[in-house]
Amino acid sequence: MLKKLDLKQKVTALLVIILIAGLILSGFSLSTVLRGNARNEITSTALLLMETMTSVRTYTNTQVKPELIDKLETEFLPEVIPAYSAREVFEILRIQPKYKEFFYKEATLNPTNLRDKANAFETKIVERFRKDNNLKELRGFHSTSGGDIFYIARPLPVSEPSCLECHSTPDAAPKSQIERYGTAGGFGWKLNEIIGAQIISVPSSTVIQKANQYSFLIIGIVSFVFVAVILLINVFLHRQVVRPLKRITRIAEEVSTGHMDVNFPDYEHKSNDEIGHLAQAFKRMKLSLEMAMKRLKRSSGRSTGRSTGGSTGGSTNS
Repeated sequence: MLKKLDLKQKVTALLVIILIAGLILSGFSLSTVLRGNARNEITSTALLLMETMTSVRTYTNTQVKPELIDKLETEFLPEVIPAYSAREVFEILRIQPKYKEFFYKEATLNPTNLRDKANAFETKIVERFRKDNNLKELRGFHSTSGGDIFYIARPLPVSEPSCLECHSTPDAAPKSQIERYGTAGGFGWKLNEIIGAQIISVPSSTVIQKANQYSFLIIGIVSFVFVAVILLINVFLHRQVVRPLKRITRIAEEVSTGHMDVNFPDYEHKSNDEIGHLAQAFKRMKLSLEMAMKRLKRSSGRSTGRSTGGSTGGSTNS
């Protein structure tokens, strides 16, 4: 098949093969690198959101709760609960498109509000934090019934004594809290005890999609550049190699049929590359051939003259 192609087509085919092979090999490498970059980017966003939620909890516990604690005896106000404030603020953040895929939960082993109850997977995370006080963060992928997720978790300790006002014993808790949630959960907490985990999750498809976007962009740019290079190489080959070779071939064919009046173009004579050297070699060969033809004609002329003279003399003698 390659034998039927001309030089430019062979070079183009070779470059296309290199392009396809390069894209395949680099695609796998790019996919791994870009997925890591996408995961790091999402991780940075998730950690920023988690720090924000921690700040909201601290603000609620130190600024809001002291102002409203007296009203809890007659009316339960969820705004004084740090977990409630953090959850509500996060839901407001999720209205923005760049945060809509993120989910926040304060997964608690023994929560007051069952909405915060840790599931089986979240319970394992909390237990790991409780067993290892030096463990400050966990992250990874996890399969759920709704699809795979990428999560980041940090321990949630009872860091403020004020938290025990509502979570030590039912007798110490505000009456409005007991009336709303009962005494089944949210009690028996101790200072500095890890009672849950802050978990921010995002569908793993978001990580993959972001990586694919980067991959398609980079591969598209590389392909565009490579196609442009192929076109430029083809133009260069046509002007600097193919066209001069065709001229040399045409002239060589004319010389081979006896047309000695043809000359090689000036470009091929002046060029210092291999094409120029080839043209100069053909020019020298043409000159040598012309000289040889002239010698042959002269030799042929002498032989004819001698032959004619000899024949005339013989006829006279007779």
